[in-house]
Amino acid sequence: MTSPTPTLLDERLASWLRANGIPYETHPHQLTYTALATAHAEGVEPRTFAKVVAVGTEEGRTTLVVLDAVDAVDLRKVSALIGGSVRLLTEHELAAACPGWEAGTVPPVPDLAGAQVVADEGIRSDERISFIAGSHTMAVRVDRAAWERAARITYGDVARRPSPPM
Repeated sequence: MTSPTPTLLDERLASWLRANGIPYETHPHQLTYTALATAHAEGVEPRTFAKVVAVGTEEGRTTLVVLDAVDAVDLRKVSALIGGSVRLLTEHELAAACPGWEAGTVPPVPDLAGAQVVADEGIRSDERISFIAGSHTMAVRVDRAAWERAARITYGDVARRPSPPM
C-alpha cells in the first residue's frame, strides 16, 4: 500500500525557493525510499537526480553530501574536503541533527537542514537537478546554478562512481 501523494510542496522549502528567486517545478510521485527509485518514478535521468547523504564529524558537525543518484559517497574524499574524519549518520542521528524532517527527505538546503551542504563535482554538469522535497512522495526540479548560489554549495570530488558493466 502506498501513501497518498501530496499535492503541495513542503512550505518551508517552497518559501526558501521563492525567497531566493529560484524557479521550480514540483513532481508528485509514487512512494519511494531511494533517490534512484525516485528518479525512475519521476522519469528523469538518474544522473540529474540528486541523492542526499548525511555524514557526521567527530566534533558533532553534520554535513549533507549531494551526489548523483547512481553514485555512492566516498567517505575518505568527504573527509578530505571538509577536514576531519566522517561517518554516515544513523536515521536517529539524522532526525536529531535535522529536526522536522523525516529521514531520507531532508532537502539539500543549509538554511532548512541546519547543516553544511557539499556536492560532488558531477552535479555541476547538470543545468537542472531534482531532489527529494521533504516527502517520500514529492520531488522538486530546480535550476542548478541558482540553487548552488543560494545554498552556498561547496563542490569537491566526493563520489564513488559505479563500475561500468563488463
